[in-house]
Amino acid sequence: MYDYDLLVVGSANADLVIGVERRPAAGETVLGSDLAVHPGGKGANQAVAAARLGASTALLARVGDDGHGRLLLDSLRSAGVDTVGVLVGGAPTGVALITVDPSGDNSIVVSPGANGRLTPEDVRAASSLFHASRVVSAQLEIPLETVVAVASSLAPDSRFVLNPSPPRPLPAVLLAACDPLIVNEHEAKVILGDSAIGDDPEDWARILLAKGPRSVVVTLGAEGALVASRDGVSRVASVKVDAVDTTGAGDAFTAALAYRLGTGASLPQAAAYAARVGAAAVTREGAQVSFPTAEEVDAL
Repeated sequence: MYDYDLLVVGSANADLVIGVERRPAAGETVLGSDLAVHPGGKGANQAVAAARLGASTALLARVGDDGHGRLLLDSLRSAGVDTVGVLVGGAPTGVALITVDPSGDNSIVVSPGANGRLTPEDVRAASSLFHASRVVSAQLEIPLETVVAVASSLAPDSRFVLNPSPPRPLPAVLLAACDPLIVNEHEAKVILGDSAIGDDPEDWARILLAKGPRSVVVTLGAEGALVASRDGVSRVASVKVDAVDTTGAGDAFTAALAYRLGTGASLPQAAAYAARVGAAAVTREGAQVSFPTAEEVDAL
């Protein structure tokens, strides 16, 4: 019935990374390392992560008609992502300008570019993709009204997964479609706003669930994750690894969870698998290049 295990709707960026001895102060110029350019963006990251796990994956996104756009398209296709939904033109490809100091701290400036031009009309024009997809995943690096349009474009039996990153308050109609809403500690507190109570993640999960999502997952880094639904709140254990670089680990977790839900796994089962995928991703540097295959996850 479905052509795709997962349709990702979201951002595609070129990450421009420069290492610096220290980040510049206002009005100051510092010398840095050679420029490194990597494919990124939460949407593209999730699509690549799912495809590397063996999911039949498509991406709905927008890139510019430029070198960065071609870099992203090449990366997606080489991972096995169907790019039929990647629109080209309208603005330059989105870019993240990243400086990294020797301690690993970074400063990032994002130019959304074409990501900001992915419109509700683009979503509606891609209705055939939605009806061919078992699960649909989105993030917030594209306009919020576009994500709302995604939630209203689902096939009757498909499932909607949202990672609200970067976080912002969400309308009730969007929260009600989430199954699950996936947040980390920072994202949970932003969405909860004045409803945030204490430092107990179980409380956050219950209050988030009361706001309308059908289910909620709270990721806790090395402490694992929490899964909340009408059946209650349960913990998902982490997988102990030697972390090298956490870049993109959240995207790998979300992609893996969404994919496994589409295979019929329960939410706790999908979250446990996603925790293993996220753990494998942090053992290597980078984002997309660190995402594991299904065989590498099984070897953990």
